Amino acid sequence: MGRLLDRMGFARLLRRWRHAARDAQDMPLPQLRLERNRARELRTHLDRLIHVADGRLALPHIGTSYFPRPHGTDWAWRPELWRGPLPVPGLSSVKSQSMLGSEVTLFHDCSYSELTLRQLRNTREADLAAYGLRLDVFSFDGSFLSLVMDLPTEATLGLTRDHILRVGAIIEAEKPLEIFARLNIKHGPNTEQIVRELPLNEEEVKVEFDLAYSRLNEKRIEKIWLDLIFEAPEMNQVVIRDLTFSRRRRAAI
Repeated sequence: MGRLLDRMGFARLLRRWRHAARDAQDMPLPQLRLERNRARELRTHLDRLIHVADGRLALPHIGTSYFPRPHGTDWAWRPELWRGPLPVPGLSSVKSQSMLGSEVTLFHDCSYSELTLRQLRNTREADLAAYGLRLDVFSFDGSFLSLVMDLPTEATLGLTRDHILRVGAIIEAEKPLEIFARLNIKHGPNTEQIVRELPLNEEEVKVEFDLAYSRLNEKRIEKIWLDLIFEAPEMNQVVIRDLTFSRRRRAAI
């Protein structure tokens, strides 16, 4: 009933302004002045509504986990920072081992931190992730800088040396730099590590870790995390528009 009354009210309002527009040419000037003022007031609210709606409807949907996945993918994931708003959206003068959200940690050995981390809303039409991560580096007197992403427990379930794990990213940088991705898999007392350099010359960066070449003990896998290691990051701004993970089994030969 409420929706029906709402539609009827809208139809009456639309009819009222349609008639006013039709009669404006012959309307007495005092009434025309009144209708013009009312129309201007109405237009102010309508323009504001349209502006906000166009902006919100053009943005990637908050919470979306969709992204293109290779054929045969049996697990896929986008971290929370790129899916939805965090309670604390940013950090400044970031100390080593500071976390942004519950899955991303910054590590460095600077004696004085001139680093900032901030979650930002993606607004580009091409973006699939709702949010991105901006890292600002000013003076840098350390020897290493890395972002660590903890993968969920689901990533370890059923993982074998027959799997290929893919990391996809969209990364922008003010100045050219090198970024390396190091996959870490803890199995028992040991940690398997595989390093790949990210091809930053590509718009959508993808690297794959083939576990066939590892010494992974499949029965003792406990934890997986990824390090993004930044080489010579001083006086640079890096924006990670998206970060995704997926895994699939290697095709049988």
